[in-house]
Amino acid sequence: MPREFSRIDRIGDQMQRELAMLIQREIKDPRVGMVTVNAVKVSRDLGYADIYVSLLTTEELTEDSPEVRDSLAVLNKAAGFLRGQVGRAMKLRMVPHLRFHFDALLGQSRRMDSLIREAVGEKPPVAADRDDDAEQDS
Repeated sequence: MPREFSRIDRIGDQMQRELAMLIQREIKDPRVGMVTVNAVKVSRDLGYADIYVSLLTTEELTEDSPEVRDSLAVLNKAAGFLRGQVGRAMKLRMVPHLRFHFDALLGQSRRMDSLIREAVGEKPPVAADRDDDAEQDS
């Protein structure tokens, strides 16, 4: 039986879509590069929404990188504007306060992938079963 999504989950998903469009179209600050909204977690009382973003670059970024700090500063400064726009678009009576965070999960997954590739090497992912070979020979 499929799990039903709560109202909070649906609000978070809709906010993620709206914020992605708003950041792309409305924020004109050059310090904000190619930002991807990865997740939005809304508190149960709709008081706060934590928005996790990542930046599209060629090098590995951490929370301490200057590009990340600049982008988060611009987004947190524009949070009031974005909150108003999200409230109008979603027609919510109570719009949560927006808090932007850097999502380091992408960098961690790249690092884990490289470690796995280093450990496994260039072996084929699945070796052929010997039973299948014996059946094909008969």
